[in-house]
Amino acid sequence: MSSSPDLQDAPPADAESAGARPAESGTTATATATTATTTDGRTVAYAEYGAADGTPVVFLHGTPGSHVLGRLFDDVARERDCRIVAPARPGYGDSDPAPDATVADIADDLVAVLDHAGVERAPVVGFSGGAAVAIALAGRHPNRVEAVHSVSGVAPPSLRTEQPAVQRLLETLATRTPRLLSGLVRGQSWVADRGSPSVVVSQYTDSEGAAALSEAQAETFRRDFVVGVGPQRTGFVTETRRFGHTWPVQPAELSVPLHCWHGDRDANVPVADARRVADAADGVLTVRDADHATALVECRAALLDACLE
Repeated sequence: MSSSPDLQDAPPADAESAGARPAESGTTATATATTATTTDGRTVAYAEYGAADGTPVVFLHGTPGSHVLGRLFDDVARERDCRIVAPARPGYGDSDPAPDATVADIADDLVAVLDHAGVERAPVVGFSGGAAVAIALAGRHPNRVEAVHSVSGVAPPSLRTEQPAVQRLLETLATRTPRLLSGLVRGQSWVADRGSPSVVVSQYTDSEGAAALSEAQAETFRRDFVVGVGPQRTGFVTETRRFGHTWPVQPAELSVPLHCWHGDRDANVPVADARRVADAADGVLTVRDADHATALVECRAALLDACLE
């Protein structure tokens, strides 16, 4: 994959370390962080949460996002002896950019993380945009994926009902004016880094959902955004553009189980889309009284229990 100069955006030296994180209520663990190297020599950063020697579960952040979102699972993973492996996909945080990457390329890069982490096969959880990559990883490397769990997951264009206006705008900007989108997100990251968590949380929650999040959970969403797109925006722009085109693997093509978890108040991805994805894959759909972000928070325990079945 060659580099596009207009999207090349290398991480600065002072970007937050993959292992650094402030203390949270309910956990005293420190994430283990490292990098894996892809077949073409790029590095992909990942962090680990939960029980260091537990049963592995791979967690893929949203679009945008970073490895930091895996913090949400730390306590519930420890309680279940689960080891959460949370990569920052190419072009996010400390992971090298790959501006010309396809969704298939992004999924293939994650095999390097599995190899480096010593994970032979595991369930893969994809939140929001991470669901598209989880499906691609399972379809292209079914021997490495036990099951796919899509949480508030995006749907391929062929299965979408009515895409929210904001999502349509982002796809248009990513395709036609990627520099403009990168600049807008950079400014948003600057504000989020200096503001309250509500700057980020409001993008993924309604008023009821925002009130339901603890301070530590809201802060995790804020840091996830800042760490993901503060250093560089390449991953966000690339994925936003790619998700609007035909996916390399369709849900119906999966040979592993698919379980969709979705909130009925999700304004980012309609629950009707999740129904179509689950039906196409002959999978399972669990609907909660939640929005885009709180569906992830509220499903954590049940989700890990399902991964361990």
